[in-house]
Order: sequence, then structure tokens, then C-alpha cells
Amino acid sequence: MKDLTDRALDTASGLGATYADIRIVRRLEESITVKTGRIEAASSAESEGFGVRVIVDGAWGFASSHRLEPAELDRVAADAVRIARASATALRRPVVLDDRPPAHGRYETPVEVDPFAVPIEGKIGDLLAADEELRRVKGIAFTESSYAAQREWKTFAASDGSFTEQVITHIGSGVEANAVEGDEHQRRSFPIDAGAWRAAGYEHVRGLGLRDQAGRIATEAVELLRAPQCPPGRTTIILDPSQLYLQVHESCGHPTELDRVFGTEASYAGTSFLTTDKLESGFRYGSDLIDIVADATAPGGLGTFGWDDEGVAAQAVPLVKAGIFVGYLSSRETAPRIGRRSGGAMRADGWNRIPLIRMTNVNLLPKPGMSLEEIIADTDDGLYLMTNRSWSIDDRRLNFQFATEVAWEVKKGKLGRMLKNPTYTGITPEFWRSCDAVADERSYRMFGTPNCGKGEPGQVGHVGHGVSGARFRNVQVGVGKWRG
Repeated sequence: MKDLTDRALDTASGLGATYADIRIVRRLEESITVKTGRIEAASSAESEGFGVRVIVDGAWGFASSHRLEPAELDRVAADAVRIARASATALRRPVVLDDRPPAHGRYETPVEVDPFAVPIEGKIGDLLAADEELRRVKGIAFTESSYAAQREWKTFAASDGSFTEQVITHIGSGVEANAVEGDEHQRRSFPIDAGAWRAAGYEHVRGLGLRDQAGRIATEAVELLRAPQCPPGRTTIILDPSQLYLQVHESCGHPTELDRVFGTEASYAGTSFLTTDKLESGFRYGSDLIDIVADATAPGGLGTFGWDDEGVAAQAVPLVKAGIFVGYLSSRETAPRIGRRSGGAMRADGWNRIPLIRMTNVNLLPKPGMSLEEIIADTDDGLYLMTNRSWSIDDRRLNFQFATEVAWEVKKGKLGRMLKNPTYTGITPEFWRSCDAVADERSYRMFGTPNCGKGEPGQVGHVGHGVSGARFRNVQVGVGKWRG
């Protein structure tokens, strides 16, 4: 690989690039879906290629190809230089990179059971067994059980002498039960609505216990058909980790992406209310209990790696400390604009896309003191909300509404009636300032989001979120479907 990377970098430098890097990426993917006892889909895909990124006259250029051949390396590197030189004619701000040290080494996701070595018959059998348990419950209309895995072999080299190799493995699985009666449809899923993903091997799927949880999930879906409607009003809510992870993703992860702040995502994914004037002004993002960190070293996270796609080493970057906003997800280009160095958040969706600022593992740190069960016991009146069903949030990541699959009343410290169609809404900093309890490490879990969209042309990012559950006061709930 080094002969190939050296050739592309030498060509780019010889043609006038003041900086150049190359990523060679091979990706292997497979997925299986079982619906209502039948195999709906089973697929496997593999791709390989390379992308060259250069700076010429202060502007970026990028080109890529699936042909790993010496002459093609020369052609693509030359194309990247020509694109950069053309881009420089309309340049508004010359690219300035931070001075990260050259990157060297190898990183590989810890894997106990290679998912790509497990026979497909075994993986299908696991899904069919879980699906059968879902369908044993009377009243279930249709079911779905899913599995997917992805592995990337990634080589990165840059004209500053950097050379790294990484093997990243991600895997996920989940089940879903759907109950229908007339025009009423209720859904329950496990472990979360998108299936639980992790940087791991097939041992993760086996550890989920999908078959063991299927009966409970299906029973709850049927019970929701006849459950009372979640009433509207203001109340205390407790978010289960299966919902809190997405709240963190949408209202904490996205607004701290520095490219959004500078407007480069405005046409597609929006901007951010966390403008740079708030960075060192003591802006209160949440209560004193809120500590949020973007940690690319967290075990099992989909945002865990050795180096990002600019060769910046994995690190933990504080975003919120004791409720005060203190940092962004950044790149080598954006960080110098706020007087900092890159936090290592640049990743690309494959070999034919440029790196973008992406969440790593944006985690709400647990707090010692109370378990999630003790927070419930400490709550006199409120709602316990579990598992996301839908969400909406504005382009600045300020005003939001979430719906969950299910809620339970909390009365005098105990879970009471099940409620259907729960929703809650809020304004991001007001919501996080209302948090008066964060659970300890006993309920702390790392969730993976494998479908985070960003960029034009579009890219899908794999990101992680560690959460333990939390309580929020005076939140507006029940603003969705309501029948008096």
C-alpha cells in the first residue's frame, strides 16, 4: 500500500500541491431482514477505491477512483490538483490547517467472533428464532427482525509523512413487533428503533438476547392498542437510555459540529444556534449535571477509531462541562478559526467522498449518586418515556419534538399505567437546563446510530452515544394525537 500512497502523494506534490493526502478504503457489508417469518432480504456488497485530497493556492481539490493502478493514481492526483487550482479562482478564505504531528500506526476494532465468518444460515436462524417469538403473541399483525455488519480496511497517508492502517468493524441487530386494530397502529422495538449497533463482533448480537426479549416487546405492542392516550400538559419526564441517546444526538451532537456553525451545511442539514460568540462566554447549555464529551476512544462506540480521516489521533473532547458550553466537533481547517487544534472529528463515507465533521461518540456522562431505578423512586409524579418513534428538530437544532413508542405514568415513585402516543417538545438549552438528575454508571449504555445523514452528495455516518437515563422538569408533553 505504501508504494501506492507514495506515488499519488508525489504526483500531487510535483504538480504544485502544498498539502496532499490519500485514503485507500475497502468496505465489506452484509445485511439480513426477516419479516413475519420470511426472509425479506439478504445482501452482501464489497467495494474498494481511493480518494486524493489536495490543497493548491489555498483551495481544496478532491478526486477518486475504484481502480488501484499506478497510472490511475497519477491521473486522479492530477485531477485533484486541477480541481483545487480551479477552485482557487473563486476562493473566499484560504485553507489553513492546524499543525498536528504526523500520524503513524495501526488500529483494529476488538472482535471476539468475526461476523463475516459466521455462516449465513446461523445468522438467519437467529433472526427467525427471534421473529417466531414475536409472532407467538396474539394480536401481532407483522414483525421484523434485522441484522447488518460492516467492515472497512482503511489506509491513510499524507504529504507530511503520515501513514496509518485501520480495520473498523461495526455490527447491529434488532427486532420489531407491530400491532394493528382498525386505524390504530402501535409498535414496540428492541433494543432501540434502529437496532442496536456497536463496534464489535458477532458476540454483540448474541449478547442482545433478542429471542428472550421478543415476547415482552410483542406483548407491549398489543397492550398499547388499548392503553390510555398520553395526556397533554407540563410534567416531569424521565428518559430511558433508549430515548435519551437520540435526544443527545439531535440536540447536542449536531449543534456542536463546527462546519454547521460556519454555514457549510446550511443548504442541506442546517446551521446551529451554538455560534462562536457563545464558546468562551460562559453560555449555559444545561444544568450543572450536564457533562457531554465527544470521545473517539470509548470502547464499543461507532465513533471509535485510531485516527480520523485527516490523520488526527482519537481523543476525548469536552463539549459541555457542568452545564457550560466549552467545545465543538472540529477539523484541521475549522479549529484554527477559533484558535484551537482539531478534535479529530473528520470522517468520510467511503473512498469516493470527502471527509466531513461527524460526531464521534457524543456521550452524556453518568453521575454518581442515583441509579435509574432510584430516580424513578425519587419522582412523585411524571412520565417514563422509552424508545424513539419519531422526531423533528429545526435547522438550528433549537426547537424539537420527539415521539416515543411507549410511556408509563410515574406515581409516588412507582411505574403505573402504560400510555400510548407520548410526545414531548422543548427548546434545546431550556430543556437541558431543566435536568435535575442523571443516572449513574449502572444503567450507562453505548448506543450506535448507523444512519446519520450529512453532506452533498449525501453521506451516511456511523456515530455513537453513551447515556444512562435522566430526569427533566416542567416539560411539555402530549402535544401529538389527542382524543380528549
